[in-house]
Amino acid sequence: MADSIVIIPTYNEIENIEKMIRKVFALNHPFDILVIDDGSPDGTATVVKTLQAEFPERLHLLERSGKQGLGTAYIAGFKWALQYAYEYIFEMDADFSHNPDDLIRLKACVEESADVAIGSRYVSGVNVVNWPMSRVLLSYFASKYVRLISGLTIHDTTAGFKCYRRQVLETIDLNSIRFKGYAFQIEMKYTAYKCGFTLKEVPIIFINRMEGTSKMSSSIFGEALFGVFWLKWHSLFHKYPQKK
Repeated sequence: MADSIVIIPTYNEIENIEKMIRKVFALNHPFDILVIDDGSPDGTATVVKTLQAEFPERLHLLERSGKQGLGTAYIAGFKWALQYAYEYIFEMDADFSHNPDDLIRLKACVEESADVAIGSRYVSGVNVVNWPMSRVLLSYFASKYVRLISGLTIHDTTAGFKCYRRQVLETIDLNSIRFKGYAFQIEMKYTAYKCGFTLKEVPIIFINRMEGTSKMSSSIFGEALFGVFWLKWHSLFHKYPQKK
């Protein structure tokens, strides 16, 4: 078993999933993969099952019935990974907006000093390719807004490309995580910060998907924008478990 596992949620990613799996497994460092598929009608899970015959020890699949939200997929993945001896647990999209080569850089950041390494689009300018300007501005200023309200010092508060040290996910009460969309990414960072863990950003270039359909919607952004107020209010009365 590898010391690292990459959790990849999927819904209708048949154009990308095999290429992504093969790319991750071709990296110099060994990473296991857990795909969490929410009943993709396009046959994404079937592709993964076929590949499991080729990678029986490294490729894992968790199937769920229907779309249940990004946050619940990751929580299910975290709980699954914590049953095993993985020291480094990653979040990554299936659509190649996150470059698999950067997994090694995120892992190195945690090995060196961080508890959570964040693949950041905004720590060194705005490193986003093929997004319409309206979406770039919305994402960028959403992160600025979250920093202002929450007190987080990181630049890319909604980033979904991350590496967690195992201890972080063991400390956080995963059952208490409230949000399912973009606000989930904010809540996990904010909770880790409140628990006393060190968050560091690793600059990446984010490339908009070339194949498949984006799952982004205005309701997802709305959850993030209003959810941060709830997080700040909740933190005034909630006692967070602390890093040991």
